[in-house]
Amino acid sequence: MGIVNVTPDSFSDGGQFLRPEAALEHGRALLADGADLLDLGAESTRPGFEPVSAEEEWARLSPVVGTLVGEGAVVSVDTTKAFVAKQALEAGATVINDVWGLQADPEMASVVADSDAVAVLMHNRHEVDAALDLRADWRRFFDRSLELAEGAGLARKRIVLDPGVGFGKTQAQNVEAVARLGELRSEYGLPVLLGVSRKSMFGHFLGRAASERLAGTLATNLYGAEQGAAILRVHDVREHVDALKMRQILKDVR
Repeated sequence: MGIVNVTPDSFSDGGQFLRPEAALEHGRALLADGADLLDLGAESTRPGFEPVSAEEEWARLSPVVGTLVGEGAVVSVDTTKAFVAKQALEAGATVINDVWGLQADPEMASVVADSDAVAVLMHNRHEVDAALDLRADWRRFFDRSLELAEGAGLARKRIVLDPGVGFGKTQAQNVEAVARLGELRSEYGLPVLLGVSRKSMFGHFLGRAASERLAGTLATNLYGAEQGAAILRVHDVREHVDALKMRQILKDVR
């Protein structure tokens, strides 16, 4: 999953692809590099982000979503707002990536359920708690998200879980979320998306700026793939495609 941030303030590439022409060019480049789908976001979710209205969020996305869908791309939209999700689905998006797991907007579950789209439900928290039992909190959060999905008629076969690396967690908990990804997948029997690309954990543990976090991201995503991650959400698509290809070549020799 290639990341296209149509935002002025994302932590890694804010402002680079805010213009529709730049976002389209970037999306096409990621597809050429081997992305299977694109995740378009128009509101940053970095710590301390500035919220935008649903209308502004969709105004940023609308010129990009329809064009990429028309060109044959599989498009995911990263939003917590039911209005934006509905507009995106009508424009041809087939995945809604909700960083609050259907829990931020009471209409979100119904909007996704009324389509044929896949929902990515991410674990999130309003506050960091160093004493948190992560697995227990996953269970609490995802049980609620799945309850909302079921109530709206959203089939489990259309649901993907995301452990929420970088959201409401200490750096130690971020590492734990990756290390226990396989447990999350096994407990719910659902595919898992892993999103660690260029995140602050690599600055914390490796002392690297956002532009210098590719090696840490690759290593972590390869580990996640070994744990059964079904989707890797990344900025650097070509490098991940190469790494995964070599991993498969080596595995096939066994």
